[in-house]
Amino acid sequence: MDYHLQKMEEIFPQMINPLSNDVCMVGIYGFGGIGKTTIAKVLYNRFAAQFMITSFLANVREDSKSRGLLPLQKQLLNDILPRRKNFISNVDEGIRMIKDRLCFKKVLLVLDDVDDLNQLEALAGDHNWFGLGSRIIVTTRDKHLLEVHEMDALFEAKKLDHKQATELFSWNAFKQNHPKEDYEKLSNSVVHYVNGLPLGLKVLGCFLYGKTISQWESELHKMEREPNQKIQHVLKRSYDELDCTQKQIFLDVACFFNGEDKDFVTRILDACNFFAKSGIRVLSDKCLISIRDNNIWMHDLLRHLGRDIVRQEFPEDPGKWSRLCYPDVISHVLTRKMGTEAFKGILFDLSIPKWIHITTESFVMMKNLRLLKIILDRESTSMRDDYKVKLSKDFEFPSYELRYLYWHGYPLEYLPSSFYAEDLVELDMCYSSL
Repeated sequence: MDYHLQKMEEIFPQMINPLSNDVCMVGIYGFGGIGKTTIAKVLYNRFAAQFMITSFLANVREDSKSRGLLPLQKQLLNDILPRRKNFISNVDEGIRMIKDRLCFKKVLLVLDDVDDLNQLEALAGDHNWFGLGSRIIVTTRDKHLLEVHEMDALFEAKKLDHKQATELFSWNAFKQNHPKEDYEKLSNSVVHYVNGLPLGLKVLGCFLYGKTISQWESELHKMEREPNQKIQHVLKRSYDELDCTQKQIFLDVACFFNGEDKDFVTRILDACNFFAKSGIRVLSDKCLISIRDNNIWMHDLLRHLGRDIVRQEFPEDPGKWSRLCYPDVISHVLTRKMGTEAFKGILFDLSIPKWIHITTESFVMMKNLRLLKIILDRESTSMRDDYKVKLSKDFEFPSYELRYLYWHGYPLEYLPSSFYAEDLVELDMCYSSL
């Protein structure tokens, strides 16, 4: 974690400078498993000796939900002055006592995993609660929470680069700082899959420790379809805290729109009545997506999470999933005419040469289909004979809900006469026979 500490020193030296008499509140944010708590612990352990009073309140979110805020206030007061009698009967009394006891003392306080403004207001409400030179460090998954509380500096915990990720994974998988001989390629595959997430590197490294090459290969194949549940459990907490509409946006991005232009995605999702401007901002604040060059990006493991949430809707019956994005599953569903009203979106990547026959019956029950995207490689279709898409001449789209239709290489000369386009906001039929 020295990399993170170095970055923090560059971003806000006032946090590191022990001679500064300013009271400084620092927020560390990022999605689950990215290393926020580890960074806070590194800072706490490195600088604790320079403060009169120190306190590290771990798992604030979990403790406040299970026990309430009052026990956390009592824990803080006990850390401050363990020999004093700290009788408080409610949160307001706790606030007054914390302010009275700390306002002239140089304090290092860490509030780990905060998820509600009430937690901050009860434990570290304002700068004047603390004596000169105090440092308050808050970790959270919600950047907006830190902004509302007007923190002095914000630091985003980011994923590790390939070298750092390989080293962390190797310590857990091989008990050394580099992969064992014959495991280099497999290790690179795991590191690529985890995409710099420290939690994933530790969990998978420990899981694969001592296993054979064939067992590693088997587990890697499994993870592509069924992600590690220990990692998923940590990541899913942020998803569970979204409201219903925000969850729909998250799943649509995970299944269809990763890497797409934000304005383009907003236009389509607004047409689905998802209030996309607000929802995309919330997902960004909670670090479930990032916006770079006006494109929406989702970490690979979060994308796997979204697709696994869809799969878990009906694990044994993909005909009832809300979204389809695995090519082999889509082929299975379409050729067996398993489509249902549950389908809201389909992303069918046919860039790998394949033959498939799609009929009206394949789509007849998909009455709630909002998004249909069929991708193929134009060069492969013009240069190779082993790729074929066949549609019946009477092919129809039964859905009245289509907002987005993207079908490169559409093989018919006409759209169906019954095609309903009143609510369509995006139509892309390049390289087709229209």
